[in-house]
Amino acid sequence: MNQAASFTNSLVKYLRRKTITAHLGDLKMGSDFPIRIQSMTTTDTMDTEGSVAQITRMVEAGCELVRLTAPSLKEAQNLEAIKKSLQAKGIYVPLVADIHFTPNAAELAARIVEKVRINPGNYADKKKFQVIDYSDIEYQAEIERIREKFIPLVKICKEYGTAMRIGTNHGSLSDRILSKYGDTPLGMVESAMEFLRICEDEGYKNIVLSMKASNPQVMVQAYRLLVQTMNQNNMHYPLHLGVTEAGDGDDGRIKSALGIGALLEDGIGDTIRVSLTEDPEFEVPVAQRLAARYTHRSSHAAIEPAANAFEKDPKLFFSYQKRQTQEIYNLGAHHVPRIIANFSESPLNPEDLDQVGFTYLPATDKWSMSDLGVDFVYLGNHPSAFMLPVGLKAIYNLQTWQQLSDKTNAFPLISSKELENNHAFSSTLNFLHIQTKELASIDFIEKIKQLKSFVLILESRHEAIMPDLRNAFGLLKNNLVNLPVIIGLNEAHGNTPISLDLTMLHSATDLGSLLIDGMGDGVFFTESTQDKKRLNDISFGILQAARVRISKTEYISCPSCGRTLFDLQETTAMIRKRTDHLKGIKIAIMGCIVNGPGEMADADYGYVGSGVGKITLYKGKEVVKKSVNSSEAVDELIELIRTDGNWVEIAN
Repeated sequence: MNQAASFTNSLVKYLRRKTITAHLGDLKMGSDFPIRIQSMTTTDTMDTEGSVAQITRMVEAGCELVRLTAPSLKEAQNLEAIKKSLQAKGIYVPLVADIHFTPNAAELAARIVEKVRINPGNYADKKKFQVIDYSDIEYQAEIERIREKFIPLVKICKEYGTAMRIGTNHGSLSDRILSKYGDTPLGMVESAMEFLRICEDEGYKNIVLSMKASNPQVMVQAYRLLVQTMNQNNMHYPLHLGVTEAGDGDDGRIKSALGIGALLEDGIGDTIRVSLTEDPEFEVPVAQRLAARYTHRSSHAAIEPAANAFEKDPKLFFSYQKRQTQEIYNLGAHHVPRIIANFSESPLNPEDLDQVGFTYLPATDKWSMSDLGVDFVYLGNHPSAFMLPVGLKAIYNLQTWQQLSDKTNAFPLISSKELENNHAFSSTLNFLHIQTKELASIDFIEKIKQLKSFVLILESRHEAIMPDLRNAFGLLKNNLVNLPVIIGLNEAHGNTPISLDLTMLHSATDLGSLLIDGMGDGVFFTESTQDKKRLNDISFGILQAARVRISKTEYISCPSCGRTLFDLQETTAMIRKRTDHLKGIKIAIMGCIVNGPGEMADADYGYVGSGVGKITLYKGKEVVKKSVNSSEAVDELIELIRTDGNWVEIAN
């Protein structure tokens, strides 16, 4: 294991990270067992009948582990009634008590359920959203105070055989951790390690850990750093994966697939939860599809590794660094990743471009462009019969391009065979479409190294797509090839056709994993499709989730739970309807004070339930208005955004 890849056994071979086994009643978790699927109830934990009915639906959907909120003693006590009712129905699914601020609730729940989840940022630690300078003595004194409050729970878990998840969240690090490490992946890891060391001192090892964040880039870096830290300390605990407050719809699924999938690709992860602002039974199939991809992955064909490609850059996988490339036209260097839409199967009509962000207005003979407008359209062998909108460029197969009378906004797509035959190319921009396997040839590498005004479209047909592409970037790095690279993907994502829903999850994993590590200058679905709008939305969604091209409003929306004080799905839809034109603004919609502001992380604005029918509004993590009536809260949120100068009126 080299320094750059100290979080995984191999960057090119799928090997599940070896862990010890955690026992959750009769359910075993760890590397010797399948990746476990879990979710969380949205019911009030005091509603025994409603909770049992929902858990039944979750289990029927395939959920293997169910978490319920236990914010106080009364909810913790009622877990026993829920458990007995489930068992009376023949349902023996392990239950997890979700604990935040209340140690005595955790200690009671640990005697009832199979697992308790604590958040180190607010369990016995102090979270007042103030940065305090601690001296070394004061810092150590706080750790000793935490030890005293935490050890009783550890002893109860040992006695009752109860498992524990030490679950750090990016947005709820304690003031003490923030004072020393800042709001960083390192702070997240150290927050968990402090509690883990106490458990080990007490000889308690029935533990699972997690490092959740709403930003997939932060989340992935934190898990990698945690694995590296545990490896250095000879610790091998199972890991629970999740992107917290991912949101709903395609955006929530893309964000979850990117964060969870990036880690699963490197063999990291033993249980997963997809956190959607939807009913929990809808989370389960998404998690199952993500996990299913790795059931037989270990038998994949070998990838010849690019020797020591990343060894000289050990920080690459722990902090974002964009790959250094030439600037070719509007690609590479400082440019955001570009998107190519595929219209090669038939002649292009003006109305076709509606699907990719351009709308023709006959009354004015003008085009309008949305924030989801693509950068290039690939037209194959079909020259456009009309002038494309300003800013949109065309790509043609080489021979068709050569026959164009006007090449001003048109560029050729070239195969490696055509490159060898030394045809006349564009002096401005050329796209060279190649397979990863072609980079195995030193002669070919040397040839493309000499190219000017070329961008690579790099595609993998390997069953392990992401590591094959990552290895290709390693080959380019080793050989000092700094051409921009567009990632080529296809709907089949291999040789077997799959649904667009699955294409979305797989592409978010493969493309997103590379983007968060700074690799890739764009995306191109190389196979044509009838649903070009969906692929366009997926492409922009992946770039947004990876934080490399912001094209729309981002919603950090928690999945509902028993603590939620309003209808999250309805409210999220209402806020989205009125604000989804605010490009680049991040709005957190949180059901209760536990999730907001604690879990809002880097949101610009927060809409947080603070009582029945009452909302608290935040700017960042600062309270701006308290106890706003829910009937007025969305208007007040918009007024807050307007006062900040971030509101944009929708053009008629």
